Amino acid sequence: QVQLVESGGGSVQAGGSLRLSCAGSGFPFSSYCMAWFRQRPGNQREGLAAILSDGDTRYPGYRRGRFTITKDNAKETMYLHIDSLNVEDTAIYYCAAAEYCTGGLWTSVSEYSYWGQGTQVTVSA
Repeated sequence: QVQLVESGGGSVQAGGSLRLSCAGSGFPFSSYCMAWFRQRPGNQREGLAAILSDGDTRYPGYRRGRFTITKDNAKETMYLHIDSLNVEDTAIYYCAAAEYCTGGLWTSVSEYSYWGQGTQVTVSA
């Protein structure tokens, strides 16, 4: 049974940083494409970063910005580090897994077969 469990969310002040974790189980973690998405209130789910099975990373516009995705295959855990948080980062953050990512479609929700339940991040001014 595939499981993805996010953790690390909470309430933080603007300007701070945060590291989210996503623990995977029930699938060959190291060989899967993994990604982070978020859904802000009233908005569609948006892709923030992806990490391929070989460790290569993808970001929107191919710029990392304030987000850094990493993974530890031995721990079967993926991470998202967010710097310089602002109130617009308030959202539910989800991790997702796919057997493989198709080129530039990594930001597409439909690419991913498995999703976590999400973790809430609330940023206050």
